[in-house]
Amino acid sequence: MSKIPKGKRVALYLRVSHAERTVENQRQALLQWAEYAGLEVTDVYTDEGISGAKGRDKRPGFDAMLKDATRRKFDVLASWSVDRLGRSLTGLLDTLQELHGAGVDLYLHQQAVDTRTPAGKAMFQMMGVFAEFERAMIQERVKAGMSRARSQGKHVGRPSVPEATRERLRELLRGGMGQLKAARECGVGTSVAQEEARKLREEVV
Repeated sequence: MSKIPKGKRVALYLRVSHAERTVENQRQALLQWAEYAGLEVTDVYTDEGISGAKGRDKRPGFDAMLKDATRRKFDVLASWSVDRLGRSLTGLLDTLQELHGAGVDLYLHQQAVDTRTPAGKAMFQMMGVFAEFERAMIQERVKAGMSRARSQGKHVGRPSVPEATRERLRELLRGGMGQLKAARECGVGTSVAQEEARKLREEVV
């Protein structure tokens, strides 16, 4: 098979959320576009019955696509719609940054966006701005929620460990039990065991 010229290799990413639906409509539309654009489809990645809200580790097709993008197995990624890639601006921005870092362009069929064009590049620069705005808004909501909880006398942060549990933890540590085992025995995190071990060392000093 003859080598495909650089810039002509396109991969398709297809996804549907519900198991009873298929990706075939997306596949056919993107294959027609690729033929019209003079691109050769080299890879097709699919996630069927998987929500776009799922993380990368829960979408095997998506994960494989991004890994192959970093390996430069294709030059352009084509997808049916922006929501096929992800459901949040921040998640989408992370994907775009990874593709951009690999030198891979993006085509979105429903939005008619092609980052090989000046208009496509400008649109995704604007999406980056909105994603940063979304991050800032989330941070502000979290801070406001914590302040409101404090004003109402609610505990903010990790749940407090009862003193009886801490005393039992100290007894186990004094008896020579390791921190990890003692934490499991008392049903607390290892950080609590580490804290109590530090206090015991300070008492000895």
